[in-house]
Amino acid sequence: MTTHTADPPASVGPVRTGGLVALTAIAPATWGTTYLVTTELLPPDRPMLSAAIRALPAGLVLLAITRTLPSGQWWWRASVLGMLNIGAFFALLFVAAYRLPGGVAATLGAVQPLLVAALAFGLLSERPTRWRIGWGVAGVVGVGLMVLRGNWGMDVVGVVAGLSGTAGMAAGVVLLKRWGRPVGVLTFTGWQLTAGGLFLAPLALAVEGAPPALDLSAVAGYAWLAVVGTLIAYTLWFQGLSRLSVAPTSFLPLLSPVVATVLGWLVLNETLTWAQAGGFALALTSIVAAQLSPATARRLVGLHPRS
Repeated sequence: MTTHTADPPASVGPVRTGGLVALTAIAPATWGTTYLVTTELLPPDRPMLSAAIRALPAGLVLLAITRTLPSGQWWWRASVLGMLNIGAFFALLFVAAYRLPGGVAATLGAVQPLLVAALAFGLLSERPTRWRIGWGVAGVVGVGLMVLRGNWGMDVVGVVAGLSGTAGMAAGVVLLKRWGRPVGVLTFTGWQLTAGGLFLAPLALAVEGAPPALDLSAVAGYAWLAVVGTLIAYTLWFQGLSRLSVAPTSFLPLLSPVVATVLGWLVLNETLTWAQAGGFALALTSIVAAQLSPATARRLVGLHPRS
C-alpha cells in the first residue's frame, strides 16, 4: 500500500488559513441544500435509500481513482470514522429530514459546536473557552430564530435522530483530529464514504425493500447529493478538518441552516420575518467570531485588546 503523509497544519499565515476556511465552508454550504432536495426531488419515505445512494457510489469512485486500501489499525479506524461521519450520520440525517420540518432538524444540528467542545476537552485535552462556548450558544439561538416555525407536532423519533446524528458527527470530527489523516485526502474520503455506504446499502434493502423506479427529478436530486453534496463537499471538509483547529471549524456547519433558509426564501417563496433576519445575522456572526480570538475580534472592531 502506498502511504501519504497528512498535510501539515495551516500555520503559514492568516491569509492562507482564511482561504482554507473558505474552502472548507463550501462543504456545509452545500449540505444546506439537502432539505430542499429531499423534500422537492427525492421519492418519499426512503431515507435509508437516499443515504446509501449519496454515500456508496461516491466512495467507490474515489477508491477506483486512488486504488489504495487501509492497512493495519486503519481498517477499524476508517470503519469507525465512516460510521460516525457518513453511515450513521446520513441515515439519521435523512430520518430527521423526512420526519421533521427542515428548520427543526437544522436547529438540532446547530448544537454541534457545543458537543465538539465537550468531546475535544475529553479526547484532545482542549479546554473550551468562554468565547467559543458563548458563540456556540449564540449560534443555536440564531439558527432557532432563523428556521423554527410554530405549529409543528413533536416527533420524538425525528428529534432523537437529529440529535444522535449531530452527536455522531461531532465525535467523528474529534476522533479524526485525534487520529490524524495517514493518507491523501481523496483516499481518506473514499475510505469513509465506502465504509458508511456499505453499512447503509444492506440497511436500506432490509428496512425499505427494493428501490422504486426513479424519475428524472429523483435522478437529478441523487446526482446532486452524491457528486456535489458528498464527493466534492466531503473532500473539502476532511481536508479542512485535518489542517484547521477543531473548535472553530465545528462552527462552519451552521452554514447549512443559513443556506437552507435562503433557499426556502428564494425557491419556495417562504417569507422572511424580522426575527428570522436577526437570527440569520446572529448565526453568521457566530461563525465568523468563532474563527477569531477575542483579541483579534477587538482589533477588528476598533477596540484595543486588554493588556
